[in-house]
Amino acid sequence: MRKLASIRRINLIEPIEGADAIEVATVDGWKVVVKKGEFKVNDLAVYFEIDSWVPTELAPFLSKGKEPREFNGVKGERLRTIKLRGQISQGLILPYSVCGKICVEGEDVSELLGVQKYEPPIPSQLAGQVKSLFPSFIPKTDQERIQNIPDLVFGKYRDEEFEVSLKLDGSSCTVYYNNGEVGVCSRNLELKMSEENKDNAYIKTAIKSGLIDALKRMGRNLAFQGELMGPSIQGNREDLPVANLYIFDIYDIDKGAYLLPEERHTMLFDIRKWNESDEQFSMVPVYRIAFKPSEFDSVDAILRYADGPSLNHPMREGLVFKHVKSDFSFKAISNKFLLSEK
Repeated sequence: MRKLASIRRINLIEPIEGADAIEVATVDGWKVVVKKGEFKVNDLAVYFEIDSWVPTELAPFLSKGKEPREFNGVKGERLRTIKLRGQISQGLILPYSVCGKICVEGEDVSELLGVQKYEPPIPSQLAGQVKSLFPSFIPKTDQERIQNIPDLVFGKYRDEEFEVSLKLDGSSCTVYYNNGEVGVCSRNLELKMSEENKDNAYIKTAIKSGLIDALKRMGRNLAFQGELMGPSIQGNREDLPVANLYIFDIYDIDKGAYLLPEERHTMLFDIRKWNESDEQFSMVPVYRIAFKPSEFDSVDAILRYADGPSLNHPMREGLVFKHVKSDFSFKAISNKFLLSEK
């Protein structure tokens, strides 16, 4: 579960060249611009991750004197990646005292402070009739950002091998088969497989791609998870002519575990051999198959590695790293991409 707001320790304070009133604080792998002198190394503070929706009463200055925006009935602002005096700043650090109670290092205080994850409005072609919340027997798709786990990446997994794939900027889609039942889900909801939903992009692509037929043919309790890409989806940055589903994970529901990269590759290859659909689903593009974190010496170096071209766009969202022998994974989102977001 992503900790949008949590108690963290400040690891480092550094000056910003040419800046008299601000400096940069490091929390784990995150760098955040703060007021000069407000925090010291080893201070406990509340760190708010990017994409957090921060209520106005916690940080009214985020609205910069304008009327606060509103999300899910809460007035506040969304935290984005920004650049101040040439320094990238990701997130927000507030004094520990905003909690109003005793909290321990690492504690998730998102609910305590009323912090939500910002989600953009769902386009009409993705909205559909809802069957239920996302199924409890399938984990939602979300890798941890490298900035939150630098000690793990450069410690335990430093010399381990990872598959590296492109992080595509679309909409998360899960298609599953479980004990004879098939289902199609967006990031947070399961959609009805009904005539009224036939034009919904998730449902339509799952059927036309042949993925639902493939799952029925295999008869295994599996969930295929991927990125739905195409016209009117996240601005269609890749300029795709039709919707396509790029599979990045396959979850074995019975075992309660993800297939390892080699198993996933084999299964998708076998399915594509006998899938008769003209509009087949694809595997997310693999960038490297034997990457080791020890090739780089810092979080910043891996973040720079995440910069580069995507499928058709000159700027990709980032990279996803999956351990070849376990279900450990993490992602590195390109700062160039984050700074380009509107």
